[in-house]
Amino acid sequence: MMDPRTALIIATLMMLLNGGVLGLMHRGLSDDVQPSAVDWRIGTLLAAGGSVLLALQQSLPPGFILPAGNACLLIGVALYWRAVRRFDGHADTPWIFAPALVATAGVFWFAAVSANLLARVLFATVAWLIPLLSAAALLWRGRRRQHAISRSVLAGLMLVDALFMSIRALYYLFSANDPDSILDASSVVNVLTPLVMAVLPVIGTTAFLMMCSERIRRQWELAAATDYLTGLPNRRSITATGEARFKSAQRSNAGFAVAVVDIDHFKAINDRYGHEAGDRALKHVAGVLEQQCRGPSMVGRQGGEEFVVLIEDAGAMEAQAVAERLRLAVGLSPLQIDDAAIRITVSIGVSVCGANEVAYDRLLQRADRALYAAKAAGRDCVVLDPDSPATDGTLESEAGAST
Repeated sequence: MMDPRTALIIATLMMLLNGGVLGLMHRGLSDDVQPSAVDWRIGTLLAAGGSVLLALQQSLPPGFILPAGNACLLIGVALYWRAVRRFDGHADTPWIFAPALVATAGVFWFAAVSANLLARVLFATVAWLIPLLSAAALLWRGRRRQHAISRSVLAGLMLVDALFMSIRALYYLFSANDPDSILDASSVVNVLTPLVMAVLPVIGTTAFLMMCSERIRRQWELAAATDYLTGLPNRRSITATGEARFKSAQRSNAGFAVAVVDIDHFKAINDRYGHEAGDRALKHVAGVLEQQCRGPSMVGRQGGEEFVVLIEDAGAMEAQAVAERLRLAVGLSPLQIDDAAIRITVSIGVSVCGANEVAYDRLLQRADRALYAAKAAGRDCVVLDPDSPATDGTLESEAGAST
């Protein structure tokens, strides 16, 4: 059977290799996960250093090497906890390292002053359990929100580690053999301990890299579907959603409408206040529309100063009422630029899906045609496409003053 010293050396080599791999991949990680990756890498290297020190404990004074080895291991585990906290955006706190420091002091006392292996094991076990269970709880709580299998895997590894450390403590507490050292080869627990200690630095590092990879993938997916300026769904995303909702409405014979919203006199804002003010106006209007479109409605940026709103479960009157609410909300929310309060208005064209509608693109074209009619009618108004069902083409909201 492998002796504990050999197991510690093997575990150390595995930790160093994984720490090196993480270091090589560090630059390829996104900025938001790099701080947690640094913590994880340093924790892995400290765990490797602690394993080396514990393997050499019979060659150096126990009052030095045992506290030093345990300090490396325990601070390494604390850094794993901090890595998970940073990954999830939690504020940093020095109290994370308190269990490691208290346990190190306890190990020193029961190694240099009053030698007692059981007391050392109990101190170290508690200092292992606190960060492991805390980090596992964070990972488990966020698994559904972030839809990352790697979170569950890493949480499971931490729980396995914590369970083994608890069993190990109970073994030393009730052992009749009363071993003098964790290098005692007669105990299978001593042989297994280095291998289980390597679970987080080795397998856990792989799971952590998967977490980073999954986050980067989600960020790219979000970037591909989101307008960079307003944060709304972009043209590609709103079109895909519109086509899906159109088909669903056709299958279920439910109401569905599309509204095209255009900012009035947007060029005048750019010319008078500058392009930065124009960007602020776009973000301002996007924010107002998004706030008003909570629920079944969805808004996205079509391009330029134009937005598209998808309105579910709506006939002609309901769709026009939604559009009118959007128009009023924008008009009643002036944009503040320096000391000036700029009143922004929008023109809106609405089309409602009929029973014989053939495609989402056709519905969007009709809404766009109604938008041109709203512009021609003086702007700051809502026009319903005349081909929409249950309308004779005369429905039009009263226009407010144009800007």
